[in-house]
Amino acid sequence: MRDYDELISFLGEWGPFQRLIFFLLSASIIPNGFNGMSAVFLAGTPEHRCRVPPSANLSREWLNASIPRELQGGREGPSRCRRYRLESLANFSALGLQPGRDVDLSQLEQEKCLDGWEYSREIYRSTIVTEWNLVCDDDWKTPLTTSLFFVGVLMGSFVSGQLSDRFGRKNILFATMAVQTGFSFVQVFSTSWEMFTVLFLIVGMGQISNYVVAFILGTEILGKSVRIIFSTLGICTFFAIGYMLLPLFAYFIRDWRMLLLALTAPGVLCVPLWWVIPESPRWLISQGRFKEAEIIIRKAAKTNGIVAPAMLFDSTEMQDMKFQQQQKAYILDLFRTRNIAVITVMSLLLWMLTSVGYFGLSLNTPNLHGNAYINCFLSAIIEVPAYVIAWLLLRILPRRYSISGTLFLGGGVILFIQLVPTDLHILSVFLVMLGKFGITSAFSMLYVYTSELYPTIVRNMAVGATSMSSRVGSIIAPYFVYLGAYDRFLPYILMGSLTVLIGILTLFLPESFGNPLPETFDQMLRVKGFRNRQYTNHIRSSKKIEDSKTQITPL
Repeated sequence: MRDYDELISFLGEWGPFQRLIFFLLSASIIPNGFNGMSAVFLAGTPEHRCRVPPSANLSREWLNASIPRELQGGREGPSRCRRYRLESLANFSALGLQPGRDVDLSQLEQEKCLDGWEYSREIYRSTIVTEWNLVCDDDWKTPLTTSLFFVGVLMGSFVSGQLSDRFGRKNILFATMAVQTGFSFVQVFSTSWEMFTVLFLIVGMGQISNYVVAFILGTEILGKSVRIIFSTLGICTFFAIGYMLLPLFAYFIRDWRMLLLALTAPGVLCVPLWWVIPESPRWLISQGRFKEAEIIIRKAAKTNGIVAPAMLFDSTEMQDMKFQQQQKAYILDLFRTRNIAVITVMSLLLWMLTSVGYFGLSLNTPNLHGNAYINCFLSAIIEVPAYVIAWLLLRILPRRYSISGTLFLGGGVILFIQLVPTDLHILSVFLVMLGKFGITSAFSMLYVYTSELYPTIVRNMAVGATSMSSRVGSIIAPYFVYLGAYDRFLPYILMGSLTVLIGILTLFLPESFGNPLPETFDQMLRVKGFRNRQYTNHIRSSKKIEDSKTQITPL
């Protein structure tokens, strides 16, 4: 029986129809680049200090001395959360005493910022931090906002595949686009931090669902030779384009509400794509809707200027395709043997720790030395060559060596940052970007590698499970950035160490390069690596027994 790829081989691999689908689906990912990293500017924390009201009646000298000095990330600066007790300062000011000369400031009593805070307007005009004072005792709310966005991403990862399997790729693609755009628009009118965060969680659900479904739709419509390019240079590059446009928007729009409105507007431009992007013929066939699938295939042939065969499906193929779709797999199949279970656990760790490094470095760009907007742009643009390198490595080198090598590169240079002298700021930023390059390259190769490790019956389930594991990494990544408030090198030490560790563990995974995609678990266990010899011998002996049983003895 012909498989689907053989059935549509007459269409060719890169005709006008395939090019249209490739670029339209990739372009639909650009708004994801906005929303995926928008927290960098929406939740940016500017320099701040306790507000001293005019009613305190302090002289200029005492007003300047009202904020104590403290160490912040190895540097001395004015306290962000404490001030000297204003009643004492007012008494000293009234007596004409001078701070530091007549009064020892270190002996004065301190108090919290009872009158609010003064925020620097040099970088941001307003953010959700300045809007709702998410600093000092409430500074935990800022990383929680970003983490809950990624909780929404995790939830979206879980439900998007199931919904698209049930209701169709196209329907869920545009429904999740509407969720992402609609709830982002409602966010503009948030009246509290709680409202903003709940809406942000829902936006996260739509954001990843749109991404996943577009990925599935593209891989199902496009041919074999185009799929790897689509999954690396296609949707990944267009995500990076959206990411690059984010600091451009943020530079000219410094108010968080207007910025969010500007980032939401491009999502409306995706509406006309409903009449251009078709449903997945593969999915229609899986649902027994052969006539609708045939209409789409014939329309694709017409677009490519090709005459389609008179009959696309015969009755036997229809029955066989229906039978294949009836086969079921369960999540426990990813742990059915000790070997498969170890591969699954290591794959989950690989995805999660790589995600920690990727999102940790991305979210930490405002804390780097220099212009926050330029640093964010550099963090985005470095992803483009990373995807190109990933595509080239996937074509010519073994998977585990490619992934491990890029993880070693990323983790190693991040660990080296702590050894750079404090005055060499440009070198530090360069090392951060080089680390982001390595980790991004590895991250973009994981989809292909994981899909090649597992057999067809559980392949989507395996990719979905490992993708969800990466969302756990993105949820905890903001707290790695948060640790930088206590020690600016601590996030790099942790992220670099974990990245190098998972790079070492990757070398113990099986190799899939050059092997056909496994169709069964027996074929999965025959791949090279990971001490499969005992399982291979077991498989061979079992096959001999089965062959002997099937031999027919003549009467």
